[in-house]
Amino acid sequence: MWPNKSFDAVAQVRPCVTSMQVRLLAPQDAHAFQSIRLQGLIEAPTAFASSHEEEASVPIEEIARRIAPKPDGAVFGAFSEESIRGVLGIQREGMQKLSHKAAIWGMYVVPEARSQGCGARLLQCALEYAWHTLGVHQVNLGVNTLNVSAIKLYRRFGFEVFGTEQGSLRVGGLPQDEYHMVCRPPDGA
Repeated sequence: MWPNKSFDAVAQVRPCVTSMQVRLLAPQDAHAFQSIRLQGLIEAPTAFASSHEEEASVPIEEIARRIAPKPDGAVFGAFSEESIRGVLGIQREGMQKLSHKAAIWGMYVVPEARSQGCGARLLQCALEYAWHTLGVHQVNLGVNTLNVSAIKLYRRFGFEVFGTEQGSLRVGGLPQDEYHMVCRPPDGA
């Protein structure tokens, strides 16, 4: 949707629930974030490197610290009628020679809010943040090779596969392959 495409990305995002709002999460959103994060880890364990067992015991103060906006990254939340419907994190690489890149992490949308444009709105906000606030030149992400709907969404926004890691995760004793994808900013961003 972004690079080398002649149409407006915002116009291509289907509307979600009319009252949906996407915003940066703050420490006071820690309980809501942890709730949806744990739901995602149960519902889609092959989509995350973390496990429910590892995350369930993390103190809420640590969650609040993790989601607080920082100069090198942020976590976005999609809300509808005060309920969190989706989350997505973005983080600039920390090393000097890698600081031109950021990574998308932890994207999850609750099942009842899928196919309504919520994931697209989260991704759109994160990419705008990457290009305009972080000033990076590329955004990377990893996605399970069997997650067809997520791959389709990422491709809509200009992400391209640059590699496949076989056996990236082991979930329930089974190897899970992952595509590594990259997106570069549109001209003028």
